Amino acid sequence: MAFRDVNARRHIGLQELSTLASAGRTLLGPMKSWKFIVDESTNQSTLICSAVRLIESLDLTSAAGQLLNETIQAQNKEFKTGMSTLLFLVGAWSNTILECLQQNVPVSAIVSVMSEGLNSCCERVQCLQVSIHDVNRELCSSSVRPDAFKSETSQIECDSLLNPQIFMYFQKDISAPEEAIPINSCSHQDDDCGFKKCLVSPLASFGSVVSLVKPAGDRRASMISGSGAIASSCNKQKLTHSRYFSTLGKSNFSNQQGTFQGYLSGQAADPCKCYGLGHLAMALSHGNQTSMKLLQSILEYQRERAECGGSSQFKVADIVTCCLPALPESCSCVSPGFVTLVLPEQAAIIKHLEDKPLRILLMDGDLTEQYRHLGFNRPCNVRTILEYPGLQEGRAEDLWLSSMSGILTNFEVNLVLVKGNVCENLMERCIANRVLVIGSVSRDVMCAFGEVTSAQPVTYLTQLNASCVGSGAQVELWKACDGRAVDLGELVPVRIKARGVPLLTAVLTTTVASKMQLIEDQFWTLVYRLHHALNEKKVFLGGGAVELLCLSHIQMLAEEPSQPANKNAVKGFHSPWLAASVTEYKSVVLQALASGWKQYLSVVMCNTAKAASELEASTSVDHHLKKASDYGSPSAYILKEFRRGGLLRGVSGPFADHGESLKVYDNIAAKTEAWRRALDLVLLVLQTDAEIITGPKRNQLLNSHASSEFMLL
Repeated sequence: MAFRDVNARRHIGLQELSTLASAGRTLLGPMKSWKFIVDESTNQSTLICSAVRLIESLDLTSAAGQLLNETIQAQNKEFKTGMSTLLFLVGAWSNTILECLQQNVPVSAIVSVMSEGLNSCCERVQCLQVSIHDVNRELCSSSVRPDAFKSETSQIECDSLLNPQIFMYFQKDISAPEEAIPINSCSHQDDDCGFKKCLVSPLASFGSVVSLVKPAGDRRASMISGSGAIASSCNKQKLTHSRYFSTLGKSNFSNQQGTFQGYLSGQAADPCKCYGLGHLAMALSHGNQTSMKLLQSILEYQRERAECGGSSQFKVADIVTCCLPALPESCSCVSPGFVTLVLPEQAAIIKHLEDKPLRILLMDGDLTEQYRHLGFNRPCNVRTILEYPGLQEGRAEDLWLSSMSGILTNFEVNLVLVKGNVCENLMERCIANRVLVIGSVSRDVMCAFGEVTSAQPVTYLTQLNASCVGSGAQVELWKACDGRAVDLGELVPVRIKARGVPLLTAVLTTTVASKMQLIEDQFWTLVYRLHHALNEKKVFLGGGAVELLCLSHIQMLAEEPSQPANKNAVKGFHSPWLAASVTEYKSVVLQALASGWKQYLSVVMCNTAKAASELEASTSVDHHLKKASDYGSPSAYILKEFRRGGLLRGVSGPFADHGESLKVYDNIAAKTEAWRRALDLVLLVLQTDAEIITGPKRNQLLNSHASSEFMLL
């Protein structure tokens, strides 16, 4: 057995990784340069800003490309964020490793030193973690600076940055009495819990008008909805809701001290704590203003539901999306219940069933004649024949359709939610019988309706009995923010609801059909960033802070003098089996690892227009590294720069008007796993990028001119 001697010329896999990753350089950072992907079969184009969509659209025929695709898909499946970072670092580290190979650095030294270097970085950057409780407190305190309370009008102007409509309403009638404004009740009689009218549009449900009053000796903090502005007795001031919500004495919000403990870490209520998540969502949005407003509307609705006795946990499973093309983006909103698209022929059924309690059925699988559940094994040595051999195939299908339609009619089922596909012929029969059937429904949606309607999912209609059918669901045509029903021609949006159902649908709209996928991806990215931040209860400092500390730390390790060869460990590393060759090449390999971080920061600065070229960006990074070194403590210098706005100052884009009080944060696990997956993939390709040859052609190989490129095992 022989394998080809590994050298830079033979590492085609690393070169392929570098080439593939270079296509996603513009997708790095908060201000991405979108790409058009054209389908050659249909000539239709799609706008993307995600590394996942980019890799899906590429023709990955090589082994390295397949590994890259699987790695990015794994990151996307687990975190829904960090894929662009992963893709870029794969390309950057592939290039730096190729340079190491050109300098005849052994593969063993590259693998061990880079692995230990990344582990050392992950330990070093733990000092830049901050709990979300501290993040909320800092963001909320910075948003209510004393100079912001010079007058009621100044506070209105501040809030109008998030909701311009509020300032317009305030100007209409600034002297209107508070008692003239109706108070939103929190009655359980309404299925939307008093929030039906608030969630028409993210611009109409987000932010709030506040007025300044003198403290009355009360130590409780007043929570202002939407904008998250909090004032407590520790600030010598207190805020109340304006006439557009309710007074302090009448509000259901003001007495809910510590309502949002479930969002944080379950700690006891503190008058200086801010339990709203609006600012945290904004800091994690990285400038995505549209998705941030939709998410804040969701948080507002869930806060209302928590005050009505519901769960106060932020649940991703309760959020679904519905994409409506041909509508302007201003129509994007959050709607309670489940909004989906149905055929125009089903619109007549919906009008007939509107405002009527429906009997609902849940199908856990496909609603087709040939469907068999997962794990179904056909009997061996058994041949299935028709019950009536003389029947033709079409006649047998008619019998099945009649049987299934009869079952639905006998149990008086009005609404069927199917997890999988639906037989077209059965769909036509159901339309004729005024039964609404909706396919491709997610498991989370079915579980939510099953809990509130007592419906039990069945795999086949023949299993149906009276106890499996639920009741209490309602259906209606979905209406836009102006109150008009929407007809998209080929599909019609409908809204399915039930009393107590926690589902919320983010209705995403745009007049550019090719942009729809991009908007949906951006929304889910932000949702999962908040989800992971709440689960981890801590976040990383953003704005390039973590990467700059990694770069500084690795360069410090690289500049350390080499240890004697008889030492079993190198300072900063923990592997006891590092050989002398590893110690010899430690500085070169660590510099290669650091080069990946430096390229990352430089490209992000270029993408955010903070540098005219990568050379200028690289010079800026070197300037920060020198200042961090002269500062004595790199982490202290980075923390100071973060408080000033970060290395990549001003990357917040649409939120730049908020000043330096706005901070950017990143998820911890998603970022570190993107680093590890990127390096693991590159090192895997590095170690396996060799050709193993066995068989009868061994002698022919050894006698050939290429025999010098192989080593006999």
